[in-house]
Amino acid sequence: MGEGAAVLVLEDHEHARARGADILCEISGYATYGNAYHMTGLTSEGLEMARAIDSTLDQARLDPTRIDYVNAHGSGTRQNDRHETAAVKRSLGAHAYETPMSSIKSMVGHSLGAIGAIEVAACVLALRHQVVPPTANYETPDPECDLDYVPRTARPRKLEH
Repeated sequence: MGEGAAVLVLEDHEHARARGADILCEISGYATYGNAYHMTGLTSEGLEMARAIDSTLDQARLDPTRIDYVNAHGSGTRQNDRHETAAVKRSLGAHAYETPMSSIKSMVGHSLGAIGAIEVAACVLALRHQVVPPTANYETPDPECDLDYVPRTARPRKLEH
């Protein structure tokens, strides 16, 4: 568990430009899906998460090969890690193996309701500083989770999406 908070200011792009705001990033797509499988359980296939990723990419008019980094929920449980890995593979295809994916929860813990905003803030900073945050303390790979999880050390990388 962790504790923390983040505040995000969202506004229309044209409004922000008109007032001379320092625009840190743009949200060009988003989605959420559920499956009523279990209150906290996930299927191992990653179907619902893949649908959310696909919908987001469609909404953003973004080809999956343009994704530079995936910020994972990354709670460190076998169920969640396998679900996320499967979803990213479904949505990004072979490009998933070239796309770094990490979780800041390895450094800050899981702050439940606040973690979504904290992770968005971390992604904005990653984009701003052109660095992929590490998955700290990542030591024992799960054979079913075979993507690049950026173990232990942050990595410079050109990031756009």
